[in-house]
Amino acid sequence: MMINAVLLALSTIVAANVVPTEEHNIQFNNRCGFGNPTVVVGGKIVGGNFIATGPIRNAIAFPWHRTGNCGFNGENCTVVETTLQNPTTPGTGSETDITLIPPHTFSVPVAFNYTNGCNGVGRSCPTANCVQAFHEPGDPPVQAACQANNVALAITFC
Repeated sequence: MMINAVLLALSTIVAANVVPTEEHNIQFNNRCGFGNPTVVVGGKIVGGNFIATGPIRNAIAFPWHRTGNCGFNGENCTVVETTLQNPTTPGTGSETDITLIPPHTFSVPVAFNYTNGCNGVGRSCPTANCVQAFHEPGDPPVQAACQANNVALAITFC
């Protein structure tokens, strides 16, 4: 009986100290008929659809054109910039935006929205003069924020 009580107490302590795994993913819907949606994290191309165990910080996503239109960091293309992370204090969660600040420029329509939390929150840039993207440094804030744990991001090109 005493052994059962000790085992129950230990399992309760272990369960209380297990940290849930943080996981985020970026999924693409490429309607362009060309290009390969690409995610660059920490200066490395990590591919198209991408799942990370842990935060994704300072990532960029763009429709990589094998014709040479987009540079390695999305130069000459429409770019989605994102940080996906579980908030540790209010206001420290995920944040995403569309940038057309040079050397980035409008190349294809793009939209994004959060999934798995903050559903429906996102931005869209269907034309070069869209108001939901950064065009110049110092533009008014156009980021979309999300304070949900394990949020995912869906990005649509074209």
